[in-house]
Amino acid sequence: MPPLPGAEPFHHRGGPIGVLLCHGFTGSPQGLRPWAEHLAAAGLTVSLPLLPGHGTRWQDLQVTRWEDWYAEVSRELLLLAEECERVFVFGLSMGGALTLRLAADHPDLVAGVVLVNPSVRSDNPATALLPVLRHLLPSLPGISGDIALPGATELGYDRIPLHAAWSLAKLWRTVQQALPQVGQPVLLLRSPQDHVVSPANSALVRARISSVDVTERLCERSYHVATLDHDAELIFEESLGFVRRLTGVTQGTEATDQRG
Repeated sequence: MPPLPGAEPFHHRGGPIGVLLCHGFTGSPQGLRPWAEHLAAAGLTVSLPLLPGHGTRWQDLQVTRWEDWYAEVSRELLLLAEECERVFVFGLSMGGALTLRLAADHPDLVAGVVLVNPSVRSDNPATALLPVLRHLLPSLPGISGDIALPGATELGYDRIPLHAAWSLAKLWRTVQQALPQVGQPVLLLRSPQDHVVSPANSALVRARISSVDVTERLCERSYHVATLDHDAELIFEESLGFVRRLTGVTQGTEATDQRG
């Protein structure tokens, strides 16, 4: 099934520095598209893939697992590494979990990490019931659209498929185990008023990663999907500054979209 209008992946070939962006669970590239376009306009090479089962209908997500989502971002990372001198990985929510797993698995390929309200643990006691509940109920009400900015909307599912949610919980466990292997520079952007992911998630990341170069910024006026919220520009500028600080590259080469 083709993606919904607005949920398409985004790819831009720019300069020698690449950025891979990972969207969240039940979300789509639309939630990160302005961020990707900002980075592309600055001359970076950018990849924003659509994760399997996302961007169409929630029933399509029901038949996918975390290994499918991770395989997609892994493939994109390898493609970027072939054409770029250095590659950074950015992620929102579950995309943050995928980002951390990539950083742990590919320390030679991932130069730095930017996390926006990363989701790496369960904030709901009912998660323990998912192994059984997923066989009794197909879905529960969705979590998309947690945005403070009036008029801003997220293109995401209005239902959470429970087979996929069960797999997400398995992803969290693998990421928690891998956090000590993350040693790259990290920029962590967190919304104090997040109705989807608790502050315990960012605290867990900070406590377990091995990175020495860690910067945390608060998105004071935004909710969970901060990339579409009041603090979007803060995220865009801080992340671009992070890349420029670590690479010394202040400007890239303009180019047009090549894929997707």
